[in-house]
Amino acid sequence: MSHAVNDEALDILFRTARTQNKWHDKPVSNAMLMAVYDLARMGPTSANVSPARFVFVVSKEAKERLRPLLLPSNVEKVMTSPATAIIGYDLEFAQHIPRLFPHNPGAKDWFREPKLVETTAFRNGTLQGAYFIMAARALGLDCGPMSGFDNAGVDKEFFAGTQIKSNFLCALGHGDPSGVFARSPRFSFDEACKII
Repeated sequence: MSHAVNDEALDILFRTARTQNKWHDKPVSNAMLMAVYDLARMGPTSANVSPARFVFVVSKEAKERLRPLLLPSNVEKVMTSPATAIIGYDLEFAQHIPRLFPHNPGAKDWFREPKLVETTAFRNGTLQGAYFIMAARALGLDCGPMSGFDNAGVDKEFFAGTQIKSNFLCALGHGDPSGVFARSPRFSFDEACKII
């Protein structure tokens, strides 16, 4: 049975959490990156396909490989963050279905049509990216998710020889509040929702 989390948790995950643009000089350990993934992987995906793949860009050398592929407005955010996750999705996810969906291993045959493969991988990989942000926040990290990079270049540089495609980036660390913009408006319930 599920129970609601308290207001402090809701603030950490949603209400006071902000997209970060500047970072304190405080490292994020490999153990913490592993803990974030370990929590994020528990979120649901279609038939448990779990297509998201993560590359953690931490070293100076890896950041320099990523630098020329970033839009200018994202360079400082990435280069000064302790870690940046490249969040991708694997178009060959179906080969893992017999292991990940053992009560129906034949479900791998559902994914033969390329458009369905692409849609399923992108949709569920994006969901897993959102779970990743929530997991990072839940474990005390700040996040700076972003588009604004050369996807084809990132795929070539970091996912060569695979069927993994980049989706978005997420800088991780301990944010410096001086780099946070004023919160932008959100749609009200009545503007975005219907109950029918």
